[in-house]
Amino acid sequence: MHGAGARVRSGGRESHNELSGTVHGPVVQAGSVHGGIHFVHSGTRPDGPERTPWQLPPLLRVIDRSRELAALERHRARAARDDRPVLAALSGLGGVGKTTLALSWLHALRSGFPDGQLHADLGAQASDGPAHPAEVLARFLRALGVSAQQLPARPAERTALYRSLTANRRLVVLLDDAVTAAQVRPLLPAGGSVTAVTSRRRLPGLTVDGCRPVHLEPLAPEAAVDLLADTLSDERVSEQPDDARTLVELCAGLPLAVRVAGARLAARPGRPISTMVRALGEERRRLEALAIDGDHDVLATLDVSYRALPAPAARLYRLLGLHPGREFDGSVAAALLAADGRDGCGGADGRSADGRGADGRSADGRGADGGGADGGGGGAGRGAEDATALLEALHDASLLMEAAGERHRFHDLVRLHAAAKATEDEPPEARARALRRIADHCLASATRAEEILDPQHRTMPRDYGPGPVVVAEVGPGPEAALDWLERELPTLMAVLQQAPAAGFPTVCWQLADALWPLFLRRKFYPEWTASHRAGLAAAQALGDTAAECRMLTSGGVGELGSGSPGRALEMFERAARLFLAAGDGLGHARTLNYRGLALQRLGQPRSAADFFRRAATELPAHGDRRAGALAGLNLADLALDEGRAEEALRHAGAAQGALAASGDTYNAARAATCLGRAHLALGRLEAAEEQLSEALAALRAPSAYEAARALGALAEVSERHGRRRLAADRCREALDLYASAGRSGSTGAEALRDRLERLERLEGDASGR
Repeated sequence: MHGAGARVRSGGRESHNELSGTVHGPVVQAGSVHGGIHFVHSGTRPDGPERTPWQLPPLLRVIDRSRELAALERHRARAARDDRPVLAALSGLGGVGKTTLALSWLHALRSGFPDGQLHADLGAQASDGPAHPAEVLARFLRALGVSAQQLPARPAERTALYRSLTANRRLVVLLDDAVTAAQVRPLLPAGGSVTAVTSRRRLPGLTVDGCRPVHLEPLAPEAAVDLLADTLSDERVSEQPDDARTLVELCAGLPLAVRVAGARLAARPGRPISTMVRALGEERRRLEALAIDGDHDVLATLDVSYRALPAPAARLYRLLGLHPGREFDGSVAAALLAADGRDGCGGADGRSADGRGADGRSADGRGADGGGADGGGGGAGRGAEDATALLEALHDASLLMEAAGERHRFHDLVRLHAAAKATEDEPPEARARALRRIADHCLASATRAEEILDPQHRTMPRDYGPGPVVVAEVGPGPEAALDWLERELPTLMAVLQQAPAAGFPTVCWQLADALWPLFLRRKFYPEWTASHRAGLAAAQALGDTAAECRMLTSGGVGELGSGSPGRALEMFERAARLFLAAGDGLGHARTLNYRGLALQRLGQPRSAADFFRRAATELPAHGDRRAGALAGLNLADLALDEGRAEEALRHAGAAQGALAASGDTYNAARAATCLGRAHLALGRLEAAEEQLSEALAALRAPSAYEAARALGALAEVSERHGRRRLAADRCREALDLYASAGRSGSTGAEALRDRLERLERLEGDASGR
């Protein structure tokens, strides 16, 4: 914008502002301003559109915890006066009411903390082991608006970004069922937020973080009787006070045990409390040997409630105890309740007798269970109809708890009890069938998400067991499918790891294969590595060469992304040998590009270029023009890095045309960045700015890293045009993007920091003069 003037009339007075010179970037012009002015650079937010998460589970009534609540509030008030975050750790026996108390406190704070609520089950008692902080951080960051492409790969960078995003927000955070202070510490927000941690153990290590420990004891008899009366909602407690007191004493004052016993009595209004007293007394003695840290009272109470369930609900309870996840939806129950067999058609290898292929699909694209392609629970039969009613029966008996999004979860002790009952009351073959149905359900649902996200990748077979396969609703589109995969990742990993020992090793590598779109987009590198290593072992044990090659190439890409190029190169070379031995020319040609990338990361550009040239020639010859174009783009990048700008223009131009023709707009934009950098190296500033601006517009949403590369080159264009202030602004924005992509230590980011330092020094000298 060049020189301009403005006249503003206000209250009969006229103001005249003059602006001369040339202004680059955003301009704000006003006559009168009252209050503060705040400028926010649109490119500096790594978290995209701000989101307000509301993740806390539903609230239960708290009985006789006023002393603990008052202590928590005093701690919060002191921390607020000192302008520091609030942290409290609630400890005590399982079932003593730690989570209920934490929820009561945090829900009451909602009006003072408008930026949302975060919740994570850290899984101290989970069958698949405690949650890794990096996994929880990924979920928190996405809940706060960080896109999948901007999620840092390294745990330390995730923690840093999380604290940056929470520094100016007022949140409440519940970290449930923690194991250690070390597990909790990376998940603590910055700023004026409130965090509650629950654990069976006291966590003295958190005292250095300003934590207020609150240890919960079982309820006093009077309070436990009040809780029983609240659960029954009738007159029996007042009419039978002695029996009520005896019952809560048998429950040891543990709220979970009292609620479970009360739920059993509430279902039978005419039954006196004394009947539950007798039953619980007998079961308590019988289960004395199962005592875990004083929890035998809860287990005895659970056993009484379990034996009172209708037979179908009791069986579902037992089978759900075999589920390895911390929570689940109704489709899991439907899968477990589905009728045995597939009309006698199931073969041992998962193929049905009517000619469906190993991937469980018929020629018209329908699933082998008869379900349509919309992912809706085909083959569930009676299970789909009965699951809701039986789950309600388990909720009514207080054996299940609500989780977010119409999901269900067990209390840790209840899950242990259900698993024990499955061992006691289900024969081994029934348990094996249930485990296979859970595995098939997970595999089919993950495959459905894979088809939505990356239909070109969905080329490997899927082998299911003989029972009907129930497919979860994974969502209407790509984002929903990704969210489903991420939410279920702990369960999917647990199923994948247990599949070989359970007798279905094909599920192991096929589930790893189905998770590819999630790993590629949201960078769960630890799970990526673990799943493909397990899948590779399973494929090798099966003697399945095609599966082994897929695990090597997909797993190698994960190793490359996580910073292990040497390991990645070994995997790609093993795959190349297998492809050659099998006579698979296309598969072998694809490994050429992979090996080139690994060699480039290992600092061997000449060897990398040889592989890229071979890939650029051989891939189109085998029918894959898009992959050939990507190899050409890699050649262009190498040429540019070595100062051969004209050669880079030639390779990048050809790659851009082929990628655009194949519909790959993302990689076509990456080619435009390369073209812009090549024009810049040749001094063609207008052509460089045109290509780089086009690339930046296309890359902002899908990739912070690639957008940063384009923006860094645009900063150099601006500097060479003499627009130092714009160049500095672009450097800062690009550095923010590098940071949000977890690549602050990259060569490009280092060069930008040097450029920005020089520009700021020049601006300072000019201001001094």
